Amino acid sequence: MLARYFRYQDGVLPNLAALSLTLLGYPLGVAMLTHPSWLAKAAGFFLVTLTLVWSAYFIHEFAHHAIFKSGPLNMRWGTAMSWINGSCYARFDNLRRKHMRHHVERADVITFDVKAFLLAAPAWLRGSVLALEWLYFPAVEFLMRGFVMAMPFHKGQPLRARLRVLAILAVRTAAFIALGWYAPSALVLYAVAYLLFITILRFADCFQHTYDAYPIMGDAPVPNDKVRDKVYEQANTYSDIVGLDNRVLNLLWLNFGFHNAHHEKPAMPWHKLPALHRELYADKCVQVIPVSVLLKSFHTHRVARILADDYGQVLPFGAPGRADGFLGAAGVSFLTAV
Repeated sequence: MLARYFRYQDGVLPNLAALSLTLLGYPLGVAMLTHPSWLAKAAGFFLVTLTLVWSAYFIHEFAHHAIFKSGPLNMRWGTAMSWINGSCYARFDNLRRKHMRHHVERADVITFDVKAFLLAAPAWLRGSVLALEWLYFPAVEFLMRGFVMAMPFHKGQPLRARLRVLAILAVRTAAFIALGWYAPSALVLYAVAYLLFITILRFADCFQHTYDAYPIMGDAPVPNDKVRDKVYEQANTYSDIVGLDNRVLNLLWLNFGFHNAHHEKPAMPWHKLPALHRELYADKCVQVIPVSVLLKSFHTHRVARILADDYGQVLPFGAPGRADGFLGAAGVSFLTAV
């Protein structure tokens, strides 16, 4: 009976399993963080981190209507996932609309120009953000989330949008205060898990494109300054996978690393992407850059990419240090593109 709701019949079991783990594993993981046993805390920490990551990538799946046949059903589930990882301050339909522009216009269409903001900010603020980034604290991502929360309070925004953000903030703040009151160590571990979750997402986002980034409020089009066809899309898209045969580790972010396959067929669900990648591309696909190669660039350019003019350069396939000049993107998460 459940099969009639799913877009792909072979996706019923994997999606039921993954969604059940996400929905049930999140509260279970939080509860385990409060247990006095550090073994239970460690298991809870892993479970919280995993479900935070999966909830984010399920938002991406629901945005593409890759799970259910019904648009409203995908929207409701996407909204539910946003409550798990804290992206609920933005409305799901806004996240979806901006992300679809990324696919249709083949550019990183963002709302908040964090680079311009930092360049115009007082030196102490800019320096503090860069210092935190040097310490691997994702300060830019929190600036982006702060912007999303502040948007409804800009002049001309409706009162209901402001009340919505205030209500969400009250509910989530009360929940975290209750967790900290009951088990202070659990709140600390949750905060660390959340930082790890954001770092995993920003690593994935960092190296999947060498697109141009355009800060655009509203529905203004991307400048028509170059040919952005399918050839451009694939040439400027990269698959940052752990390895073609490493099914377990690629699942840590729901196969999101198979990004060229995703851009070729955006509605293809997460569980089909590895097979689609093998079908579309050769074993030595020039757009594949393994995570092991990208770790050096993620570390080396963690500060430089924040204020860089572009995402850097990727050398031809087989060249030594191929990704050494790949600075990567910052502040382009689909969770904050509204």
